[in-house]
Amino acid sequence: MSYYWLSYLILIPGALLMFWAQSQIKGTYHRYSQVRSSMGMSGAEVAQAILAKMGIYDVSVEPVAGELTDHYDPSAKAVRLSQGIYGSDSIAAAAVAAHECGHVLQDKQGYKFMNLRASLVPVANLGSQLGPTLVIIGLFLSAMGTISSVFINIGIILFLGVIAFHIITLPVEFNASSRALKLINQMGILQGEENKAARKVLNAAAWTYVATAFYGVLQLIQLLLISRSRG
Repeated sequence: MSYYWLSYLILIPGALLMFWAQSQIKGTYHRYSQVRSSMGMSGAEVAQAILAKMGIYDVSVEPVAGELTDHYDPSAKAVRLSQGIYGSDSIAAAAVAAHECGHVLQDKQGYKFMNLRASLVPVANLGSQLGPTLVIIGLFLSAMGTISSVFINIGIILFLGVIAFHIITLPVEFNASSRALKLINQMGILQGEENKAARKVLNAAAWTYVATAFYGVLQLIQLLLISRSRG
């Protein structure tokens, strides 16, 4: 079997893991988005309570369109919660809102992995857009009998930035979830078994980042194999 065809087969495990991770987060989120928390706090109220508890008053809590589009924007100093989280008093809403506040605490405390990830964003964006394209251009030039190794090597180097971003994302997300679970337990936002449910929601979300990183590594291997196929 040639390197070219093997390069596509090698993506299958990553695609399967991505599919499984997406089904896990959707299923777990849907399940616990239907279960109201005993305290009855909305996602927005959870976020505001955590920020106030930590003495953080320069970060706003805002709604954002879409489903599971929740994120913390450090440049705007805003926790943005999706429509299903912002006004919901479900266990899932509390877990997700607390997770985003975990990112706020990382930002305030200068968490090194978060700063490193932020510095890699331009590199990752460039690498994801140009990396594979340059490898394909290099292969085309190779078929034309033209010098191609420069394009291929630059493409692979750029894609390494994408891999680095995905790998650095893992400790950032796991740490934010750890902070979130500790806070909602200490503050009594969730009670008893509700904390276990929140852990399930955040663990399911974490698998999407693991799957993305794994798939990215397989894509890098694919590019290396494709570069070998020009022989």
